[in-house]
Parts: sequence; structure tokens; C-alpha cells
Amino acid sequence: MSGTAVVLIVVVLLVLVVLGIVLSRRRRSTQLQQHFGPEYERSVAATGDRRSAEAELAERCQRREQFDVRDLDPEERDRFRNSWNEIQRGFVDDPRQSLQGADLLVAEIMRSRGYPVDDDFDRRADDLSVDHPRVVQHYREARQVRDASGEVDTERQRTAVTSYRSLIDALLGDRDTADTVDTVDTADTAPSAHDTRRTEHADARREVRHDSRLDGDAADRVDGTSAGRHSPAP
Repeated sequence: MSGTAVVLIVVVLLVLVVLGIVLSRRRRSTQLQQHFGPEYERSVAATGDRRSAEAELAERCQRREQFDVRDLDPEERDRFRNSWNEIQRGFVDDPRQSLQGADLLVAEIMRSRGYPVDDDFDRRADDLSVDHPRVVQHYREARQVRDASGEVDTERQRTAVTSYRSLIDALLGDRDTADTVDTVDTADTAPSAHDTRRTEHADARREVRHDSRLDGDAADRVDGTSAGRHSPAP
């Protein structure tokens, strides 16, 4: 085989490997965008770099795989739901205390389901974003209101309690809470459909992790060849 033929083969192989890397990264980007939704854009804005944001989101998925998260028993779910209803009923008398109680309840539910809660808040929110990317931003916003110093507008407190409820509903599996947040309601809410997206989320995490390994393997080949309330009625 002539030297020219060898060079052409090497060039073709390099082009194929680079093309594989590009397609793999594009596929991973699409998967992360579809899975994380607004959380993807928030991460990109926070890091200022799309590739860094995607690497961080993929790391969240890998970390989440290490948790032994379980469904709640019906008795546990009822107990937590009753606790939440008590928190909502207390909003009129003491909004700030309701926010404190809501935040503690979220941590208690997370602990019961198997999420780590001893890390700082940002890490806790990141962990939740893998299973509940549509409501975790509400959690962050509610926490900001809870931690605000001085007087806080009642409407902001009402919105914060409602945001806590969207996350608690998701954690309890009572309903599929997406981006919308309803008005706080003190009446007991009847459980509805279980969170059927859990399996889809797990599949997405496995695909992201698989694509991450493909990127690393492909990059190695290139180097070798060249030498992520209750509110009162208005």
C-alpha cells in the first residue's frame, strides 16, 4: 500500500471520529435540554458556557444514580399531606412560620424518600432537579423568600408557599406538577396520578451517562491517531 493511500485512510478515519464526537455531543445536548427544560437554560446562564453547563448537568445525573430513592408508603404520604395542610392553614396567622414549616417539610420528605439532605441547599436543589426539573426553580425562589431579611410582601410569601406546594406535590407523587403553580388552597387536595415520569427520567439519565462515556472514548481515539396555602380567596 502506498504512502498516499495510508494518509488518505488516516484522514478519513479522523473525519469519521470527529463527526462521531460532534453527533454524540449534539445528541447529548438535545437529551439534556429535553430532560431539564428551564433548568438547562438556568445552568447555561449560571456557568456562561454551554459545554460546562452540560458537563455539570450530566454529573448531577450520575450523582443521582447513587441514591436509593424510594416511593412513599400510603401512610407516609397521608401523614406528610396532613402536615402540609396544617402549614397551609397557618399561613393567614403567621406567613413566615408557614414558610419555615414548608421548608422543613420538604427536607423531611426528601430524607424519607432517600435523598441526601445534609449537604448545602444548592446541592439539595441540584439533586432534586434531576427528578423534578420543572419545579426545582420554584423551590429556589421560595427559599429566597424564606431567607429574606426584614419585612416581606405578603404576596411574595403567598407565592413562596404555593411554590413549596408544587414541590411537595411532586415529591409525594400526588400529581404531575410541571411549570405552572396554582393558587394556594387550604382544602385537602385529593391524590391523583402517580409520577409516571420517573422511569423516563431514569432512562434519560442512563442515556446521558452513556453518551458521556462515548465522548471520552472518541476523544481518546482522536488523540491517539494525531499523536448538567394556602392563600385567602382573592
